[in-house]
Amino acid sequence: MRVMVIDDSRSSAAAIANSIDEIPGISSAICLDPEVALTECQREQFDLVLVDYIMPKLDGIEVLKTLRGLAPYRLVPMIMIASTISKDVKREAIQAGATDFLNKPCDWVELQARVKNLLALRQAQIDLADRARQLSAEVEAATARLVAREEEIIWRLARAVEYRDGTTGDHVSRVAEICRMIAEQLRLGPESARIIYLAAPLHDIGKIGISDAILQKPGRLTPEEMALMRRHVEFGAEILADASTEVVRVAGAIARTHHEKWDGTGYPAGLSGDEIPVEGRIVAIADVFDALCSKRPYKPAWPIEKAFSEIVSLSGSHFDPACVEAFVACWSRICSLMEAAGEEAAATPP
Repeated sequence: MRVMVIDDSRSSAAAIANSIDEIPGISSAICLDPEVALTECQREQFDLVLVDYIMPKLDGIEVLKTLRGLAPYRLVPMIMIASTISKDVKREAIQAGATDFLNKPCDWVELQARVKNLLALRQAQIDLADRARQLSAEVEAATARLVAREEEIIWRLARAVEYRDGTTGDHVSRVAEICRMIAEQLRLGPESARIIYLAAPLHDIGKIGISDAILQKPGRLTPEEMALMRRHVEFGAEILADASTEVVRVAGAIARTHHEKWDGTGYPAGLSGDEIPVEGRIVAIADVFDALCSKRPYKPAWPIEKAFSEIVSLSGSHFDPACVEAFVACWSRICSLMEAAGEEAAATPP
């Protein structure tokens, strides 16, 4: 361990350093100028500092205050050395950060004992900090594993729902990406954008409760069939209710509200404006846009430019104008996403 001795008396500093160097496993450095000593302490981490009280330029108390203001020295033990130390000086030194005191001339046995004791405490601090960092790293790794498992389950479940709906998992992947773009453009924050990205794929999870006859019907649904189809939002909300994680909680809100409309004409609750969670408003745009661009049993795929115009035309009625504005701002990136999806689909053998 390293000890810094700050004393403007060369002989005194050398005597103290020599005594410290006799202790196995410990080495010392000497600084006669307190200002140089402060610079040296910032350049190198010392485990113990001994500082004389009376020195030119800076006295020992000013040195203590300065060192305690440096993050690496907040917990480092420090000994004030002085020929005489009054109660007032001792009180001021303690307030400045002194851990212990020694009188000049030093009793070398006492000096070595105090140095050993304080460095033992310093070693315990270091060991404790190392253990805390290790535990923190282990917790972060465990948390990352849990998050990865949660994400994997979400994506597998979302893709299963898409296959149940007669399509592939590509739809939910694109919806998730577009949702993240819109959330970022709205400046909701990186964590919120990530949660929306992960929650969006479960927006239609309630379709597992809808019959194949309705899901796979090639033509338009009858009013009775449409009423049954609309129940998928209720099923989805029930499946994701009482969530213990933020991602699933947001997914439940999305499943329940992604068919609500800004003007209040949507379903199931006829919510309007800000009554609709922002996550639901974002997914509404991404879901409708990608659905328009996708081939379904009841319709051909629309060109992306036509789908874009449709989204813009429904701003203020179906969709939140702020979300539509964010969608428009992301258009070049969305085009790249859709073009890449089209190229991938063309390269996939039938």
